[in-house]
Amino acid sequence: MLSIVTVFTVAMFFSCKDNYNEVQNLGISENEPIGEAENFNLKYTDSGRVTRHLIGKKMFNYTNRHFPYYEFIDGVVMNLFDKEKKKSTIVSDYAIVYDKTGIIDLQGNVEIITHNGDVLKSQQLYFDQKRKWLFTNEPVTYISGEDIIHGNGFDSNKSFSNAEVLEVTGIFSVED
Repeated sequence: MLSIVTVFTVAMFFSCKDNYNEVQNLGISENEPIGEAENFNLKYTDSGRVTRHLIGKKMFNYTNRHFPYYEFIDGVVMNLFDKEKKKSTIVSDYAIVYDKTGIIDLQGNVEIITHNGDVLKSQQLYFDQKRKWLFTNEPVTYISGEDIIHGNGFDSNKSFSNAEVLEVTGIFSVED
């Protein structure tokens, strides 16, 4: 009798499999977000210094998908602070942040106002968080001082020190 119980117990032990992830996802559709946030106000810090301040009305967390992302359906405002605490602001009607690639896709009335007053406007703009690079192939307007530059694309590092408007048209000053 003891050997039958032992065989039965061993058989049950080896027939079980690790399905913790499956149990964890029970009741959660892959098409549904695993989290939602409303009227959020997030501050990101690095060594006690605020580096980013994110404000929005609604965020959905889809990190349960094979290609995880966060979606901001009612727009966002992000204030970025450099080491000298100078603030630049990014505003858009919609945003999506892809975890695996580090790409942020900003859409609808995208506007960046840099700490020195330069303004970039477009209907879509991407930010590569890993390379710290902004880019788009959509029409843009870049305002710097008296210069108003229109173009069909934009490339720049995060600090705008390498800003380049592509296929330029517009009014701008040129030194002799």
